[in-house]
Amino acid sequence: MINVTVWNEYRHEKTDEKVREVYPEGIHEQLKNFLQEDFQVRTATLDEEEHGLTEEVLNDTDVLIWWGHIAHDEVSEEIVNRVHERVLQGMGLIVLHSGHMSKIFVKLMGTTCDLKWREADEKCRIWNVNPSHPIVEGIGEYIDLEKEEMYGEHFDIPTPEELIFINWYQGGEVFRGGCTYRRGNGKIFYFQPGHETYPSYYHPKVQRVIKNAVRWATPTDNTYPTYGNHQPLEKL
Repeated sequence: MINVTVWNEYRHEKTDEKVREVYPEGIHEQLKNFLQEDFQVRTATLDEEEHGLTEEVLNDTDVLIWWGHIAHDEVSEEIVNRVHERVLQGMGLIVLHSGHMSKIFVKLMGTTCDLKWREADEKCRIWNVNPSHPIVEGIGEYIDLEKEEMYGEHFDIPTPEELIFINWYQGGEVFRGGCTYRRGNGKIFYFQPGHETYPSYYHPKVQRVIKNAVRWATPTDNTYPTYGNHQPLEKL
């Protein structure tokens, strides 16, 4: 069984009635609700001790899912470094929506990860531009969302190793809304949908993408490289 940890800063849901109407138990609980159909899932939030991401939890996590927005600066550098190390060791990381500005994503990307944005209740069409990729299995040519926050180019990220989705918005912008990377032994997927006042995480195809991404990002059983001083394989 794949072990998934869903991390959410869990702040909007406590202070904003509009967000609470959409995600009454928190975004992390909605993600858990559909993910636990296929995986072993735990949640962790910002205000827990060590942000819920103790060494024990991370060592037992195959894939970490990250949602954050208004409290990026409150995430401690110690925990960021701990997650970073686990990704390099092989843990998968799925970064959702406004998690693009999280300390961990910025650290892994090495860029600002900034972008254009607008909240205007506009339609979003997420085009599948990599139809043979396992993350888009069962998705079809596109996903239509009635409402989603506009994210627009330029998105200040490294050139994606694989571009999975390009989003189009009613106002005319486009956005690289699904991208994969590898850092060390770990696999990373960024996926745009998930503004806190829109029900994107109830959409069946959005759920399918995230489930597919968990399977894709799960560490393999391969023997990982060893580093440092190395004894010769042959007699010197």
